[in-house]
Amino acid sequence: MKAQVVRQLGGIESLQLEEVASPAVRGGQVKVEVEAVGLNFPDLLMIQGLYQFKPDLPFSPGAEACGRVIEIGEGVTDVAVGDRVMAVNMAGAMAEHFLAHEYNTFRIPDDLTAEKAAALSMTYGTTYHALVDRARLEEGETLLVTGASGGVGTAAIQIGKALGARVIAAVSTDAKAQVAASLGADATVNYGTGSLKDEVKELTEGKGADVVYEPVGGDIFLQTLRCVAWEGRILVIGFASGKIPSAPMNLPLLKGSSIIGVFWGGFTRRDPTKNRANFTQILAWAADGTIDPHISETFPFDEAKEALSQLANRTATGKVVLLL
Repeated sequence: MKAQVVRQLGGIESLQLEEVASPAVRGGQVKVEVEAVGLNFPDLLMIQGLYQFKPDLPFSPGAEACGRVIEIGEGVTDVAVGDRVMAVNMAGAMAEHFLAHEYNTFRIPDDLTAEKAAALSMTYGTTYHALVDRARLEEGETLLVTGASGGVGTAAIQIGKALGARVIAAVSTDAKAQVAASLGADATVNYGTGSLKDEVKELTEGKGADVVYEPVGGDIFLQTLRCVAWEGRILVIGFASGKIPSAPMNLPLLKGSSIIGVFWGGFTRRDPTKNRANFTQILAWAADGTIDPHISETFPFDEAKEALSQLANRTATGKVVLLL
């Protein structure tokens, strides 16, 4: 099979298209013939050896894909050969054949396109878990989303609206603000030209945001500590800025606020039944149009380096997808 392979850690240039053996299926696993691959910021980190999960070399990056099941391992009962599915694993998706655990493989309707299905699993799975399971976002609350034009950010706007929240989308450019507004954000803040703290306070009449969905890190995270509401919840999603902040702990003390970690990968392993129930709702929303993954661009499989460059250069909005 064809696969994008990393044999030496480094930049995007370390990725090479090669012919390799199809992976062997073990018990509890599913092998998928890939139609589309959703790209995510952690893919870049993994290629550089900077992500918390470090697969053995050589490996194929990519954590989510859509395709048809071509083989199942012993004990698999939720999906069958021939099923059209979306699947998640920490690595291996940038290949014609992709292995995933049964608990992270989900049947999808035939009218859901391959590129949309490949863009659903990680970002919407993470975001639903964050907003529903971790923050317990309630109807009528104000949700602040930072990095709101990215993959998880656009998912947070849509799921936040589906849950009945007022959504403030924080982005770094006016063009990205337009994307966030087109996805349903009630208000936008450009923190590239203004103060995130001051603008959120103004938009909330001094109260601040009840829930903050924060995938950026660095100074943006520190600003959210100053514009979260009393007893608000700040969700730590990731550190796309490349900077892991150190929080002055007097700020959550004074606000009675909570800083809540979100590790969706760990959740899927520890509570696969709840994760599958979450995806029942996500796929129902996708079927009726409540959510619709924003895909900025698709690329042929052999142009994976160029596709990843869109993420590295911060030019992508929403998701970038490879098509096989």
